[in-house]
Amino acid sequence: MRTGDRIFAGLSTGSGVLILAILAGVAAFLVVEAWPAVVAPADEVPGGAGVTVYIWPLLFGTLLSAALALLIAAPLAVAIALFITHYAPRRLAHGLGYVVDLLAAVPSIVYGLWGIAVLAPATVDAGAWLYENLGWIPLFAGPPSSTGRTMLVAALVLAVMVLPIITAVVREAFLQTPRLYEEAALALGATHWEMIKMTVLPFGRSAIIGASMLGLGRALGETMAVAMVLSVSGGVSINLISRSNPSTIAATIALDFPESTGIAVNTLIAAGLVLFAVTFVVNMLARVVINRRRDFSGADR
Repeated sequence: MRTGDRIFAGLSTGSGVLILAILAGVAAFLVVEAWPAVVAPADEVPGGAGVTVYIWPLLFGTLLSAALALLIAAPLAVAIALFITHYAPRRLAHGLGYVVDLLAAVPSIVYGLWGIAVLAPATVDAGAWLYENLGWIPLFAGPPSSTGRTMLVAALVLAVMVLPIITAVVREAFLQTPRLYEEAALALGATHWEMIKMTVLPFGRSAIIGASMLGLGRALGETMAVAMVLSVSGGVSINLISRSNPSTIAATIALDFPESTGIAVNTLIAAGLVLFAVTFVVNMLARVVINRRRDFSGADR
């Protein structure tokens, strides 16, 4: 092996080991700093009911907002990616692709301002309509918020934030669909949509799943936008239009950490450890799904 190859191999191996070391260091720090809150008496933990009772509503709010954002963003991202790659004229497709990519460059604080100043007031009437017509569904049980700062608005803001991430990954996967398979489907008499359904979507399935998990990881850790938009009252609730909403782990840490001392700091770090674990599991599941389908080329469908 030449000297240059040995240096490159060493640098690559060192970079991989460094990443693992940093990850292990972060995990160790979180465990050490969170441990005092785990073993502390329940009455010393903020809320007076123990660290589990403190973290559970935050974890629920985190998972609820992220899941709703993913349910909104993933289908829309796939539709946008299909339009850009297989329907839009070339010039329009390039321009639209740049616009979607630019959404990822917008700071989260701007999304928060947009959510609280524009989106929240715009959803007040919609929330009242949902309460009057669909109030029998627990998701819209109300009473509706008069400010619009609800879990539904927080989920919509998160959906817009993760949309460019999912769209970019799925778009590139759709572009990699072998042209031969598309032309073969059309030659056999398939319509344009049937060709997409038989070749493009199966070929990009693993990318759709992986991109969705990537977007979910972004939504789980979002801080400022959720902190600005969501009107928090604590507790666990699936009511999306009410003024009573659970907070999220990231938003709670950002808002409470500067003023916390002693065991309260350890409790917030324990919440961060839970968020770290959830994000790690989400990314691992995405990696497993992608690895299981990485050899798929569309020829076996």
